Amino acid sequence: MVLVLASGRGERFLASGGTVHKLQADLGGHTVLQRTLATVKASGLRWHLEQSQHAGMGDSIAAAVRATADAPGWMILPADLPLVHVDTLLAIARMPLVNGVLFPMHEGKRGHPVRFAPACAKDLMRLSGPQGAASIVEAHPRTTLVVEDAGCTMDIDTVQDLERAKTWLAQAVA
Repeated sequence: MVLVLASGRGERFLASGGTVHKLQADLGGHTVLQRTLATVKASGLRWHLEQSQHAGMGDSIAAAVRATADAPGWMILPADLPLVHVDTLLAIARMPLVNGVLFPMHEGKRGHPVRFAPACAKDLMRLSGPQGAASIVEAHPRTTLVVEDAGCTMDIDTVQDLERAKTWLAQAVA
């Protein structure tokens, strides 16, 4: 189950000069959120969009896991990663994971989505506040999947990030 987290306020983006919420910013003719959802939908994987306002990332994750408690595990994908490849989503979903956590790695940098086994459910549902699931990642066995997908590490937090993503997207299309 892919959990697309779209609950944040986007304050860093606005503070960097953004005039709209970062998920509504244009990226090559589509919004950031539209691009992220198009990739998730193209994967064919089950997914859930968490868009309700929450106090923090931990609260968003907990709400999304509770809403999909019957899932056989979760792949957490912040909605501000519009350039992640479908192949990356599928590779992460297909990788055997008995317990613990799996995350993609591109050129030595951790990426998204991060996959959590069912054994992490209670810990995920207890999250709250501004921190995401880093404490759960550290507390459980971790598996790394090396990918050739720079998009799994390219989140949009500032106007500068958006410009970098536009440049990357234009080069990828050319």
